[in-house]
Amino acid sequence: MAYKSDIEIAQEVEIKPIEEIAETAGIERSDLELYGDYKAKINYNAMDKLQDREDGKLILVTAISPTPAGEGKTTTAVGLGDGLKRLGEKAMIAIREPSLGPVFGIKGGAAGGGYAQVVPMEDINLHFTGDFHAIGAANNLLAAMLDNHIHQGNELQIDTRKITWKRAVDMNDRQLRFIVGGLQGKTNGVPREDGFDITVASEIMAVLCLSNSIAELKAKLEQIIIGYTYDDKPVTAGDLYAHGAMAALLKDALKPNLVQTLEHTPAIVHGGPFANIAHGCNSVMATKMALKYADYVVTEAGFGADLGAEKFFDIKCRLSGVKPSAVVLVATIRALKMHGGVAKSELDGENLTALEAGLPNLMKHLENIQDVHGMPAVVAINKFPTDTEAEINLIKTRCKEYGVEVVLSDVWGNGGRGAEDVAKAVIRLAEGYKQHKYVYELDDSITKKIEKVVQKVYGGNGIQLTREAAREIDRLENLGFGNIPICMAKTQYSFSDDPSKIGRPEDFTVTITNVKVSAGAGFIVVLTGKIMTMPGLPKRPAAERIDVDEQGQIHGLF
Repeated sequence: MAYKSDIEIAQEVEIKPIEEIAETAGIERSDLELYGDYKAKINYNAMDKLQDREDGKLILVTAISPTPAGEGKTTTAVGLGDGLKRLGEKAMIAIREPSLGPVFGIKGGAAGGGYAQVVPMEDINLHFTGDFHAIGAANNLLAAMLDNHIHQGNELQIDTRKITWKRAVDMNDRQLRFIVGGLQGKTNGVPREDGFDITVASEIMAVLCLSNSIAELKAKLEQIIIGYTYDDKPVTAGDLYAHGAMAALLKDALKPNLVQTLEHTPAIVHGGPFANIAHGCNSVMATKMALKYADYVVTEAGFGADLGAEKFFDIKCRLSGVKPSAVVLVATIRALKMHGGVAKSELDGENLTALEAGLPNLMKHLENIQDVHGMPAVVAINKFPTDTEAEINLIKTRCKEYGVEVVLSDVWGNGGRGAEDVAKAVIRLAEGYKQHKYVYELDDSITKKIEKVVQKVYGGNGIQLTREAAREIDRLENLGFGNIPICMAKTQYSFSDDPSKIGRPEDFTVTITNVKVSAGAGFIVVLTGKIMTMPGLPKRPAAERIDVDEQGQIHGLF
């Protein structure tokens, strides 16, 4: 049977004018800024009119540790929003914007898939409303002003060996990880080692996603530390008088983007920090806005629950006051069999032995959601034609031991209709909401916070600090940054810092290679193992299959 590609499905659907979608959501026309017929920004001042409106219920969609077999987390989130709408609920989706790095690399876009997509998917996966370009421009303006300050006499006495701020580009480009700039004479700047991060790892992305207003955005930008002086005092964007111009570049990017699903459910797609090297959640403003407009808001956190969900609770919820009501944990039988040691090429046949071996990964994520974070959960099995009844029953039996319901999700093939059982389970769970728990306390030391995440969430024995990491932790605590959340930068493929240790590894330690403060965003980034803040392209990047015809129609995006 020949299946249509995601882009073919999306291009065949008749999209409604975005003003109609806004009207169904209760968004006033005066609060819309149109970007063509099918995209719009919502003015952030709309929140002023909504303060007295009761919040809806927030549903977090997360997943098991990702594998090349795929899990379908965003697809499930989109389909669940449609499923809730089909049950007569006023629903809205609030998810992240895709990065061009994965779109042209190996992962692909992040607009969902099959019959559970947000549209127009080509626009969303490419330039969209220009938010990422604005974030990259603000990031690089700060970098330019930093190097110009040094070139013009270095009044602040910035030590060029202690500069922590990097330039950014929204592309997987390993060639830019480490560079030397300022060559060819005094008129071209001061020679120094430099490098690029991918835009979604930039602190500017985190700042934008954690800001509730222009005033808060400017305050956070002002606090960004770009490096240190010769006598080890931090230098900020405010010291360079850069924060005002940076905020001017970001004033429109701060406004959430309104689009729709294939079934015309309103969707706010805004912000896009990576979850393996950043905090992995859509913007606070988008989430809070959606909660005022809808009775149920479906959001997602990046990669596995050990990354995205942990940061959702310990960073986003803690810093914003957002309170989720239930969690959907997405898994596929194919992915679980890969965690059980089966190669991707051998996943089609029934293999209960491999599934049994891979189930501990699912169980550990469930343990984290229920016991560590204290949240009610449902397991959604993203259905594939090769799944067998025996395999499904095995998962149900194991999850029943945890008191967790397992439901089948067929959103890729059937859209919202395929998510109705998940939606019913979510409604039941959300009624019994209890306050979520944090993994660590803010007054724990930086080292203790890291140890608690590794031991409680990852299941590791402890941590090993490199000399550089230990020295930087001491410096940050002496500077007064010991009482803020941590953001773990770790491989998404394993609970450990070794991507080859799939399933549920035991008896491991996590190596902390370095830490750095994101003072504007309000957290400390903890780098583990061989994690990099600038990915590279695979041998055969997805970009090789993407094209556009003479009519301007894009092909091969999915």
